[in-house]
Amino acid sequence: MKLAYLGPQGTFTEAAVLQVAAPGDELVPLASVDAALAALREGDVDRAVVPIENSVEGGVPQTLDSLGSGSALMVVREMLVPITFVLAARAGTEAPDVRTVSSHPHGWAQCRGWVADNLPLATYVPALSTAAAAAGLAGDATYDAALCSPLAAQRSGLSVLASDVGDNPSAVTRFVLVSRPGPVGPASGADKTSVVVFQNDDHPGGLLELLEQFATRGINLTRIESRPTGDALGRYCFSIDCEGHISQARVAEALMGLHRTCSQVRFLGSYPRADGVPPVVGATTSDTAFDQARAWLDTLR
Repeated sequence: MKLAYLGPQGTFTEAAVLQVAAPGDELVPLASVDAALAALREGDVDRAVVPIENSVEGGVPQTLDSLGSGSALMVVREMLVPITFVLAARAGTEAPDVRTVSSHPHGWAQCRGWVADNLPLATYVPALSTAAAAAGLAGDATYDAALCSPLAAQRSGLSVLASDVGDNPSAVTRFVLVSRPGPVGPASGADKTSVVVFQNDDHPGGLLELLEQFATRGINLTRIESRPTGDALGRYCFSIDCEGHISQARVAEALMGLHRTCSQVRFLGSYPRADGVPPVVGATTSDTAFDQARAWLDTLR
């Protein structure tokens, strides 16, 4: 298969791709999340791997917005990658010489405390990816240093001025393997379901009504974020990950409730959790409880 990912080579996304690539797969690095997902939509590749959430900075806006608009795509797997940064520069550069530092916005956000303490005069130069920042230094970039992975620094032939410069040593980024729409894989017992939900209108209690679809069925949300729809100021949709699989009664009924009360529900897939942690399901929200309730109702009809 051909797998697109946020490139160039040496990004943390490449580390995520290597978790799912099979021998013989062709890896296609592209310049942005939008480019990777566009290649998938156009049929140029079979799958795409993109970052969707960081433990420090939260959701990745480009990914959330692209999955929430355009032709439908489906998440089929998630991967977790620990994030370790180095400060890299061209050979001969010393730390006191650094006045400009480039990285992806999420990379900068995870290292800005260290930069403030150790390079207080340095200013930030945005890059499309951490590896692109490193590759720029191997070319004709005008900035002095890059915050990137050790692999990106090595591949770009850079000197490492400082290691482990991230503010949070436990930082992890979550990546997703995305395909064009198709059959949902079977439940593994430790799954997530992702949706993007659009409200009919903005009214008091609207978000509460949405959340009640999950709460009344004992479903835990692992992530919820609002994103602007672009229609008008104040118009938002909600990107949601919850525990469970669409084949399970509590999740299926929650999705039906969302469909009944919202203007649009974009189903992004049910897929195994990377950490393998199964949800805690109460006795009253188990599939058995739903089956018994349905059987009881049938006796009354």
